[in-house]
Amino acid sequence: MITTAQIKELRDETGISIMQCKRALEEAGGDKNKALLVLRKKSAGIAAKKGDRQLGAGVVQAYVHSNKTVGAFVELSCETDFVARNEEFVTLAREIAMHITASNPQYIDEADITPEAREKVVEMFKEEVEKSGKPANIKAKMMEGKLSTYFGERTLLSQAYVKNPDITIKQLIDGGVQKFGEKIAVARFVRFAVTK
Repeated sequence: MITTAQIKELRDETGISIMQCKRALEEAGGDKNKALLVLRKKSAGIAAKKGDRQLGAGVVQAYVHSNKTVGAFVELSCETDFVARNEEFVTLAREIAMHITASNPQYIDEADITPEAREKVVEMFKEEVEKSGKPANIKAKMMEGKLSTYFGERTLLSQAYVKNPDITIKQLIDGGVQKFGEKIAVARFVRFAVTK
């Protein structure tokens, strides 16, 4: 039997609706950690369903590190002003700006990687892969793995969230989609750092 205290605890932690929390706890047999995984899986499906909706509102949020030498601005878009004015949405934007400050991504997602940038990275790894002495099909897989790792570390949505490395920024945003019921996307960002 799922108690209201369990539902409240999960809701307080996630901000997701009471009914979704109750269903997740029921599916997980009352185990909070399993319920969190259930909610995470469902958030990706919900985000995919809302993927073709139009973004018409959003916020610009900033984060400056305590040493005042590095910071970031992020534009987080959503569908309506109602969600854009929500304090939790603004907090989500600030968390993403803080992550950008800490991790210095170069791209929002894979689509932002230009063919020229990809070719430069291929050239960077080409000699290493060629020296491996492996068959051509293995070399191709090695190159694919190296490119995936390289760009995954530099692509915002693929990066592990600095406050919770168990999830990516995409999963963090998908959780926001589940919470607010609207499509959410990072429209753009910029990071500043004092040069020495």
